[in-house]
Parts: sequence; C-alpha cells; structure tokens
Amino acid sequence: MAQLLGVLEQGLIYSILALGVYITFKILDFPDMTVDSSFPLGAAVTALMISAGINPLWTLPASLLAGAAAGAVTGIIHVRFHVRDLLSGIIVMTGLYSVNLHIAGRANVQLFSFQTLFKNEFIAGLPSGIQPYAPVILMALIALVVKLLMDAYLSTRSGFLLRATGDNPTLVASLAKDSGKVKILGLAIANALVALSGCIMCQYQRYFDISMGTGTLVLAVASVIVGTQLLRGLRFRPATLPAPVFGLTHHGGVILKINERDQVFVQRNFHSSFRLFCLTQGGLLIKQRERIKHH
Repeated sequence: MAQLLGVLEQGLIYSILALGVYITFKILDFPDMTVDSSFPLGAAVTALMISAGINPLWTLPASLLAGAAAGAVTGIIHVRFHVRDLLSGIIVMTGLYSVNLHIAGRANVQLFSFQTLFKNEFIAGLPSGIQPYAPVILMALIALVVKLLMDAYLSTRSGFLLRATGDNPTLVASLAKDSGKVKILGLAIANALVALSGCIMCQYQRYFDISMGTGTLVLAVASVIVGTQLLRGLRFRPATLPAPVFGLTHHGGVILKINERDQVFVQRNFHSSFRLFCLTQGGLLIKQRERIKHH
C-alpha cells in the first residue's frame, strides 16, 4: 500500500508538469527546453523560502511567478529577438542553471528539519488512520484545481486565441492580434505550471538538488504524446485530459518496481530511447516544414 501511495503522489506531481508541457508542445508547437531548468527553479525558490522560515503555502505562488518569468524570457528572446524556438529555450535553460545555484546558495539543500506542505503540525494532528493518505489527497486537490483552471482558461477568449496562435498564426494576425504576445503568455503559463510542479516535488522529497530537472522534458513530452494517443477515441473530453492521465500512469509504471536498481535501469533506457525518438521525429518535422515552405 505504501508503494502504491508513493506512485500516486509522484504521478500527480508529474501530471502538473505534463499540463505545462502540453501548452508548449501540443498547443503552441514550441519545443521548450526551458522546462529542464524551470522545474528546479521552482524547487530552488521553495528551498530558499522554507529554509528562511516562510510558510510553505507561500512557496506555491512564488514558484508560479518565478516560472512565469522564466517562460516570458524565453518567449521574448524568441519573439522580439527572432531567435529560433529551440535555441531560445536552450539559452534560458543554460542561464537558469546559474540562477538556480544563486537562489538556493548551493547545489543541494536539505529540508528535513523544516515544515512543508506534507509534513507539518496540521497533518501531524490528524487521526492516525488518515495521516498516510493526507499527502496524496492534498496533491490530488492541487492537481484537480490546476486542471480545472486550465480547462476554464482554454474556454475563454484568451484561451481560444492561444490555441489559434499554435494552429494558425496568420489567422491571429488577421484578427489584429499580436501572436507574439500570445506566444509569450503561453510560454509564461506553461513554465509557471512546471515550476509549480518542481515546488511540490521539492517539498515532497524534502530536499533540493540542482540536477533534479534532468529528463523532465522527456517525461512530460511522453505523457502528452502517449496520453493523446490513448484518449483520442473519446469524443467528449477536456483538451487537457491526456497530459495528466498519462503523467500519472507512466510515472507510476516506472516507479512500481521490485528494487531500486530496476527503476534506474528502466528510466535510463526509456529516457535515452525517447530522446533518440524525439530527435528523429524533430528532424523529420523540420524537413517537412521546409518542404511545405518551398512549395
């Protein structure tokens, strides 16, 4: 039971990450490499605030703002300075590595002696039969709120404009709207959700590590691709449903192993294989786009 709870807890955290990548990958068609550094950015801000004695609840909006700033910088570099999408993400990802180190103060920060969202006086005062389930209930509530807010936003005028920017930027320009500003807004929202996921993961693990964001983009893109394929047969479903569903099931399937050595082996092989797949598909997409532009 404890192992199953761990699967659900970490799966729910990564489902929020998948929602953020869903915006850039599926809606904006933007290969945002910033994710690998905006995830630990939220964790670094969380470690700084908790170690300073600040209430863990305030780390949630703080990490959202930090992630939104990182995504906005990526968008500004791409839109205003006309840098290619992939390169702009790599630039910000590389720069955020130093920023994260500066915020946290060192490469590893332990939070075992501090109160977090999942280890505090309130949870300690709950009945003993409820305490083991408190973290997964709290994470489910956070993931549900984020999911509903995303669905509500995508149903607004601004949300439809965001979808149109990814599908047909010419149409957006014909409506006298600046597609560049919409793209910057989408990248800010996406990275805000990624940083929020990093914030929750930091409090769940009770430590910050500078390399905790390595491979997060691969997990999130896999969640979006496979979740979309699995649920494409459903006629009535919210647009953001595939990302959190497979974010939960995929990470749970990876974690639910007999020993830790098997987990590491599966994760490393999956990551390397999927990176090769992404590189291959990315090259094919670039060639296809160039062929379309040529014709």
